[in-house]
Amino acid sequence: MNDDDAFSSLLGDDVTPLKVEPRVELKRNDNVDKQPRRQAAQEQVENTADPLASEPVEMVDPLDVLSFMRPGVQHGVFRNLRLGKYASDARLDLHRMTVDEARREVYQFIRDCLANDVRAALITHGKGEGRAQPALLKSCIAYWLPQLDEVLAFHTALKQHGGYGATYVLIRKSELKKQKTREQHTKKLY
Repeated sequence: MNDDDAFSSLLGDDVTPLKVEPRVELKRNDNVDKQPRRQAAQEQVENTADPLASEPVEMVDPLDVLSFMRPGVQHGVFRNLRLGKYASDARLDLHRMTVDEARREVYQFIRDCLANDVRAALITHGKGEGRAQPALLKSCIAYWLPQLDEVLAFHTALKQHGGYGATYVLIRKSELKKQKTREQHTKKLY
């Protein structure tokens, strides 16, 4: 019994099997230089690793106060940040860096702070007074930090911590810190 007879016996004489065309075999061209494709793919991966935009930013004045708070941050917490009451467990100095270097450093710094359970940090960027483009890094900080979900709030530092040339940053808790806080509050209830 061939395949057509078996098919007819199962489904009846009025049903016919579909005719399948033979497949075409594609020929590969192994002479293509794959290095440019690999390099382009690598650059794309590197560009997506850092979510901070490198596009032009809105410039701020060297003496402007930077202030940002995400919804849900308690006003008392933000007030304490603004007044410099949180100890800065980590510091980043951006002096003498290019914008691209600073962007990479800020992104990595915030990631490192989150990984090491740092809640409050200080970024020193300078005011840029007397420069051809004043407050360039300060403007970039004001533009970049809200793009990072890890940053809950930031504010210009007090004079003793750098004043208009520095910014306090409040970073969200890591999952480990959140768990410890839950355990601590659970113990207080009992």
